[in-house]
Amino acid sequence: MRLINVFHNQIENAYFCFMHFSEVDTSIELSVMEHFFTIQGEGFYSGRAAYFVRLAGCDIGCVWCDVKESWHVENQPVLSLDSLLTEIKSVESNFVVITGGEPAMYDLSYFVDLLKENGIDTAIETSGCYPLQGEIDWYCFSPKKFKAPCEEAYRKANELKVVIYHESDIKWAETHAQKVNENCLLYLQPEWSKQEKNLTKIIDYVKSNPKWRISLQTHKFMQIP
Repeated sequence: MRLINVFHNQIENAYFCFMHFSEVDTSIELSVMEHFFTIQGEGFYSGRAAYFVRLAGCDIGCVWCDVKESWHVENQPVLSLDSLLTEIKSVESNFVVITGGEPAMYDLSYFVDLLKENGIDTAIETSGCYPLQGEIDWYCFSPKKFKAPCEEAYRKANELKVVIYHESDIKWAETHAQKVNENCLLYLQPEWSKQEKNLTKIIDYVKSNPKWRISLQTHKFMQIP
């Protein structure tokens, strides 16, 4: 009897997962500051064609943020999942990067399910300050000093990308590197306005600490969004 009950529970769970995956409500809306097809310029997927969906809203407030317009939800466009999918499929993109703002402030599960249903890989760029809702394929964890990340970020991170604004940030980056999972890739990225000042220091550090790699904002060198 116990085996029958276990099997019955497994069937129910599988049915629930199937229904959740195959009946995504595409009328669900997200506050989207901007969305566009481009080339991923940073981190592990640098150089890969990607459709960026930048969600509005952030309560972290990095002083060096280069998209401060994304902090506020007010007066930002609201788009349905269906309309976003139509735009993504129109350029035949097979990779979507969800960024912000702070995208993990949203329940992304339905959006991610819809993308997966259409054979599209997903990645998120997040500070890790909020628990992630959605089965993202690639978790880029970029911690910020202005708000502490939650513990799950260290477990989920496929890539740790720390922005170096000041030389002391390298030491701070190491405190996070000690906590991420063993398979997480480690990147130091010079903040764009301080690149000339800090890049040589980052290069020297990576030479001495080969577990780290360097991430550059190559899209800015290429002058693309």
